[in-house]
Amino acid sequence: MSNQASNPTNAYTVPSVSIATARTGASSKANELGMRAMQERAYAKRGEQYLLIKSPPASGKSRALMFIALDKLNNQGLQQAIVVVPERSIGGSFADEPLSQYGFYWDWHVAPQWNLCNAPGGDEPRAAKSKVDAVRQFLASSDKALVCTHATFRFAVEELGIAAFDNRLIAIDEFHHVSSNPDNVLGSQLGAFIARDKVHLVAMTGSYFRGDSEAVLGPADESKFETVTYTYYEQLNGYQWLKSLDIGYFFYTGPYVDAVTKVLDPALKTIVHIPNVNARESLKDKQREVDEIMHGLGEWKGVDPSTGFHLVTTKDGRTLKVADLVDDSTPAVRARVLEALKDPAHKDDRDHVDVIIALGMAKEGFDWIWCEHALTIGYRSSLTEIVQIIGRATRDAKGKERSRFTNLIAEPTAEQSAVTEAVNDMLKAISASLLMEQVLAPRYEFTPKNAGAQEGFVYNDGEGYKEGGVNVGVNEATGQYHVEINGLVKPETPEATRICKEDLNEVVTSFLQDKTALERGLFDKENTLPEELTQLRMGKIVRERYPDLSETDQEAIRQHAIAAMNITQQAKLALAQADASGGTTVQGSTALLDGVRKFVNVRDLDIDLIDRINPFDAAYAVLAKAMDEKSLRQVQAAIAAKKVSIPEEEARDLSKRALQFKNERGRLPDINSADAWEKRMAEGVSAFARYRAQAKAAQAQGGNANG
Repeated sequence: MSNQASNPTNAYTVPSVSIATARTGASSKANELGMRAMQERAYAKRGEQYLLIKSPPASGKSRALMFIALDKLNNQGLQQAIVVVPERSIGGSFADEPLSQYGFYWDWHVAPQWNLCNAPGGDEPRAAKSKVDAVRQFLASSDKALVCTHATFRFAVEELGIAAFDNRLIAIDEFHHVSSNPDNVLGSQLGAFIARDKVHLVAMTGSYFRGDSEAVLGPADESKFETVTYTYYEQLNGYQWLKSLDIGYFFYTGPYVDAVTKVLDPALKTIVHIPNVNARESLKDKQREVDEIMHGLGEWKGVDPSTGFHLVTTKDGRTLKVADLVDDSTPAVRARVLEALKDPAHKDDRDHVDVIIALGMAKEGFDWIWCEHALTIGYRSSLTEIVQIIGRATRDAKGKERSRFTNLIAEPTAEQSAVTEAVNDMLKAISASLLMEQVLAPRYEFTPKNAGAQEGFVYNDGEGYKEGGVNVGVNEATGQYHVEINGLVKPETPEATRICKEDLNEVVTSFLQDKTALERGLFDKENTLPEELTQLRMGKIVRERYPDLSETDQEAIRQHAIAAMNITQQAKLALAQADASGGTTVQGSTALLDGVRKFVNVRDLDIDLIDRINPFDAAYAVLAKAMDEKSLRQVQAAIAAKKVSIPEEEARDLSKRALQFKNERGRLPDINSADAWEKRMAEGVSAFARYRAQAKAAQAQGGNANG
């Protein structure tokens, strides 16, 4: 009991971010060709040779591909289409579709022998070799479509060569599985296809980040792709039923099975992802963990013989059906449970199952539209994996109005020998949560002050654009906000303009995965100036990501990325403060927009003001509420102790900023200035001078020694 007294999180849940939308129904409305909004947008780009479709799980990517592929086969002179999926279970998404029934010109058809995902044998090399023969036969045939796994395709390209696929469409589903790492065979093969330039490529991903730290394509290859982006915000905004998504991380002490009942609501349709057996949170006995979770739900009453689901009676007398995907001791039983979950007869039956407990399954491509709560225990190393898990709970289903993702994380405690490891896991979980907020927020269109009204935006609640005033424009159709910022640098080249429009989340991802930025911004606020994060750390990340762009373009991208992040976080903070002071909780489509307005209207936004905001302020406000104060102080002390003198690279960056300061003010920064950032730049200049003097001395010494 002492645990609960000292750690409030085991007793109650902390506020989580909530994204609320308008439910316009647009995502699911079809046009006269039978296409939903995302598919229509992708089809408009069907003439592109290289196309990258980024859109959330369940937005209809597989059907979008069918439309594009059929046009390429019938109107663009391509011979065949090859669809490549990461695992056999996803192959079903590309089965025959009678598209003409819904108004399209042709039907999608894959002859049974060419759906290699259904062919016997897995993806191990021996079985895959026989599938390579099937690919060879297909290429020689007059048939039009083939579906296979990433592994089969890799083997086929290795054996048949790049040229064998000339004049064909290659479509790669779940593209984030590929990377530009030389060890990633599929990534290298794609590079070779692009170099030969004789195929059309369509790449599709439900993740907004390439891999997790490695790019899928090199920058030169990537710039050849035309991107179609359909955001989470647009998708949720266009749903018919689901109107809000909550994201929360909660800390616990002791074994997680004791804390899980605090966040596992038996009334919600839930997928519980228990930790990997090697994870710190695991109790190293997965079956015991499942039993304890079920025990927390109620009293076990046996197993339904037809489905294999466990029957558990709750305190209020309801019987829950629980699917256990963790127990793999009897393959026949697990197969029965999987079969029952996938039974098409029950696809629309909300009461078919109540809780699914999984370990490593039920993520990508797993379709249970009724899921309202994705509860994940322990930190997940991959942001892509988190997006996929959240995607399980963001399907639209009749009567389902709210959905939530909860991450339960072990709180670092003074008694733990592995405090550092615990802190790292916590930082990564917070980073993932912040990133999801960014992905789910509307997209921003930033312009310098007084750039005038932009097409498609409604300004100031319909009052119109005010010259010289504070303007916030909304484009309901695309879910974009237009925000004006004084002193904003505009990108000069088409590539930098594309990055500012399409890829800000990629930049924010790199920033949020920068451990130094997270540690300093969250736990060493007293000794860290916001500009060290917004200008130095973010500036360094942009330069490393886009080394070939000019300094002006790099600065434009840095400003756009930090503005997108800080405006979302400040909007969230404004909402939380309004809520705490007894204001009405904003629900519905205007929630985040109201926060943006609150933040923008109070001040005339300029880039210096945005650079002076710590991007982690809002997250810290949640942390301070959620964590035991003793643990929080201990983490802060551990991080503050790591502060070292200014490293050389940082000193160089500070000197560059000081030079900019000198150009603007006509003098160098003063080390005795009352302004902390000016003082920091001056410290950087003197530190950099010391580094240069040391290097010169070492060089001179080396020269004397040689003489």
